[in-house]
Formats: sequence, C-alpha cells, structure tokens
Amino acid sequence: MIYLDNAATTLRKPIQVSEAVWEALRSCANPGRGGHAAAARAEETVYRTRKRAAEVFGLEPEQVCFTANATEGLNIALRTLLKPGDRVVLSGLEHNAVTRTLTGLGAELVPITAPLFDAERWQEAFSDALTADTALCVSLHASNVFGAVLPVRQIGALCAERGIPFVVDASQSAGLLPVRPDEWKAAFVAMPGHKGLMGPQGTGLLLCRQQPAPLRFGGTGSSSMDQNMPAELPDRLEAGTLNVPGIAGLGAALAWLRQQNLDELLRRERMLLTAATRGLQGMGVQTWTGQNQIGVLSFRLNHLDNEEAAARYAKAGIALRAGLHCAPLAHRTGRTLPDGTIRLSLSVLSEQKEVDGFLAVTKRMLK
Repeated sequence: MIYLDNAATTLRKPIQVSEAVWEALRSCANPGRGGHAAAARAEETVYRTRKRAAEVFGLEPEQVCFTANATEGLNIALRTLLKPGDRVVLSGLEHNAVTRTLTGLGAELVPITAPLFDAERWQEAFSDALTADTALCVSLHASNVFGAVLPVRQIGALCAERGIPFVVDASQSAGLLPVRPDEWKAAFVAMPGHKGLMGPQGTGLLLCRQQPAPLRFGGTGSSSMDQNMPAELPDRLEAGTLNVPGIAGLGAALAWLRQQNLDELLRRERMLLTAATRGLQGMGVQTWTGQNQIGVLSFRLNHLDNEEAAARYAKAGIALRAGLHCAPLAHRTGRTLPDGTIRLSLSVLSEQKEVDGFLAVTKRMLK
C-alpha cells in the first residue's frame, strides 16, 4: 500500500516508537499510584516524555499536559476561556474539533476568510475582525484540507496588543514547523501525538500558558483528601490513569525528531509536494496549492465523484481521503462545497517512489 493519508494519522513510525510502547506494556504500572518499581518506572517514563516535549516547545515541563488527542485539548482550552454568547474570531479553515465545540458552548462564531495561501491577507483579516468585544481568537497553524500555513505569530501579537486570549490548533504543524507558544502569545496550543509528532494514536499534548479548567475529574495520585481538582499543573488536567504505553511511544518519537534536521525534513516534504502537484497539473487535474503550504494537497478529478475516485485509488493500493475532512468551514472558504476534495497528505517518511506510484495510478484512472 502507498500511504498518503498522513493528515489523518501517520502510519509509518520510527521503529523506536513501537519498541517503547512494547517496553512500557511489559514494565510500567500506574504512575503516582505506588512506591514499587513498576510504578516508579511509569512515573519516570511519563516525566521523561513531558520534559522532552517541554524542551521541543520552549516551555517548563509542568506546562505540558497529556491528552487523548488534539480534540480533547481544544475542548479544555475553549471551555476554560468562554461563556455562552461570547464573540469568537476564528479562521475560516477550522476543523470541527473547534467549530463544534464553540457551537456547543453557545459562542458567537465570527469566521474570517482570505485567499488560502496569502499570509499577509490573513493577518489583515484578523486585524480587522479583532474588535473590542471579541472574547477569544482561535486559529489553526496549518490547514488539514489545503495545507495552508497561517501567520500565527503575527495573529498572536495582534491578540496580545488588544488583550484577547489566543488558542492555536497545531494538529497539522507540530513535528514539522516550529511551534512556539511563548512567541505566539498563545494561552493554549493543542496538538495530537499521532500525526507529525510520529507518536501512537490516543496521545496528545496541551501546552498551557494559562491556568486551565479541568475537563475530567478524578484521581491524580496527589492531594487525595482534597475533593477539588489540584490547582497545580499538570495534575489539574490529568485525572485517571494515563496512557503510559502511548506516552512512552510519544517520548521515543520526540527523541527521534530531536535528532533530525527539521528544516531538511520540511524541504523534503515540500519537494515531494511539488512533484505531486506538478504531476497532477500536467494531467490537467485541478489542485489547490500556493506558497506557505505543508505537505497536504487537495485536488479533484473532474470526471469522477471524489468518493468514487478515492475508492478506485484504494483498490489500486493508494490510501487517500475524500470528502469534507471534518472541516466544512474550510471547504466553504476554499469554495469546494458541497462535495469537498480528494486529499493527499505526506509525512516526513514519505518517499519519491510513493508519489511516482500515485501519479502512475492517476494517469491510468484518467484514461
């Protein structure tokens, strides 16, 4: 199988990831729930991953909280900062993890739009929308549909000047682009462990520069007599038994990433993206592409329904995704409703031969 659905989850991981998961399954008990060796080993494993993440993202270890995925982290962030009726400015590219949560909280959504790959126009659009009655600003770092990278550092500066809390969804950028919550002036940054960070599914990180409200309540292995959740991070957000094997795998993935040249990985991914884009355009296929783009490419085959095309790709051994990609707002902005697009998404472990194989199948399908 040629796997080109990495925006959903990376399938190929560094071998160290599965080895760390297996070792944790065999040797780690419940962190903070005992003085025996297996509990201590689990506690050490969790802290080691927390410390590695803090080093990668320029924070203190206690500011790194483990979640099950980016969606959980975004729920915590948005529920911390909002009350019903609040005006929220958000990019017109947001995932349902943001928009459904905001809708459920009764917020007034003010999505803004700009040309997909024009960072300067996005900055201007945010500046115009961030009025005095804005309670919160939310932006993704990179689109899961089009790969467009938004200028979150500049947006964060605008928010800081106006006293507006800022939340960033780094689901598609973490592990590939620099993620710097302090530089972005972001109250919270959420990300999954299973995409660009190359960790297992069921893992995620919430980077906290502000005190969060807990989403889950229960045991933390600390302050057990107190019936309120601890005030201190990370215990405040980590009720219940943590996914220690997953966290161990994420720790191994972070260690692997720190050994890589991220600029070179990004250059390789963009080189493969360019090859895929030019190959499709050379066949007359409609694509959505531009500057400031990660390795995510939306396209359409004019003679085929998107879902039918994806099914044919799958039959030929090519893993892609078709439809709305859980982001109808992005498709409204990109004017690709109601049917959405077919999405090709690369990872830092993708190879030229995979792009070549995809283009060969596309050529046969077009004939």
